[in-house]
Amino acid sequence: MKKLILVFFTVVACSPNIPSAQKVIDQAIAASGVTKLQNAEASFTFRSIEYAFFMKSGAYVYTRTQRDSIGNQVSDILDNNGLIRTINGDTAEITEEKRAAYTSSVNSVIYFAFLPFRLNDAAVNKSYEGTIKINDKNYHKIKVTFNQEGGGEDFDDIFYYWFDAEDYSMDYLAYSYVEEDEGRGLRFRVAYNSRKINGVTIQDYKNLKPKIKDSVPLEEIDRAYMDGKLIELSLIELKNMSISY
Repeated sequence: MKKLILVFFTVVACSPNIPSAQKVIDQAIAASGVTKLQNAEASFTFRSIEYAFFMKSGAYVYTRTQRDSIGNQVSDILDNNGLIRTINGDTAEITEEKRAAYTSSVNSVIYFAFLPFRLNDAAVNKSYEGTIKINDKNYHKIKVTFNQEGGGEDFDDIFYYWFDAEDYSMDYLAYSYVEEDEGRGLRFRVAYNSRKINGVTIQDYKNLKPKIKDSVPLEEIDRAYMDGKLIELSLIELKNMSISY
């Protein structure tokens, strides 16, 4: 039997008890334990590709390692100074276009893996969008946009996050992104398999999209989810996660 999922929107305008977006994000970050990542090392597997994370006192190194079609070991190494690609340990010459694409790809996987870790970055703009009740649980709905300076190549992406009003877990997120020559794409993610790895919350996600392209405004994608207008596209599973300090 399918679960009955109810959704109600609560009017929050003019209420003296409206929490700020900043307060919600701060509490979510504290609850998730991701502040520990400010001085940490981590590694995990995503879609058979190995990722490594290192951060200390603001310096970071993100590494993606995989095998190409003829068995070469290919590593993309992103740090504060930019990205280099190595093949079997030797630095490879790549175009600036490919460098930008690899940078975006590596950064994106790390960003999603450790949310809400980076939601207090200087380039992040946050706004409180009210509350929503999903299956008898109240959620704070937060919209996030980015400044062009410091916001990366995909600074014009728009995100929404839904945080449990009781324990501040990040149970849902959605975003729009620019598809080359195809307008904007939408994704909605539903968290599952939430677990603590050395004090840090790690989650997997069901990745959904609208059944009909351009049929759902991003700001209403939570209602579309409740109305069964989204379909599952893929699973976002982080395997072999290890975090140390």
